[in-house]
Amino acid sequence: MEPKIHRSYHPMPLDVNRERSKPKETDRSFQEVLGQQLTLSKHARQRLEERNIEIPSEQWNKIGEKLTEAKRKGVRDSLVLTKEAVLVVNTNSNTVVTAMDKQSANSRLFTNIDGTIIM
Repeated sequence: MEPKIHRSYHPMPLDVNRERSKPKETDRSFQEVLGQQLTLSKHARQRLEERNIEIPSEQWNKIGEKLTEAKRKGVRDSLVLTKEAVLVVNTNSNTVVTAMDKQSANSRLFTNIDGTIIM
């Protein structure tokens, strides 16, 4: 029997100043992304805190958009490269599995990744 995994949630903020109009077909995927939460695993949350990595909410929104696009293309596990950090994200569960600063990532080998998102 597998142990239960406890996950922390990092909600993605909604842009309340966005114009309210009837959604177009292309806007739906964007609204779906904003309606979803990007989950941080306990491990990823600890790594972000330990390494003093702060990712602005606007960046989380962009990451969410790209993850939705990657998921549509069949990507399951993605390496996300930002200015602030390198993230490994499971697109099926929208879960950030681990995080590290870019300097720490320079000497790492990433396996079981089937997609890369460069922000």
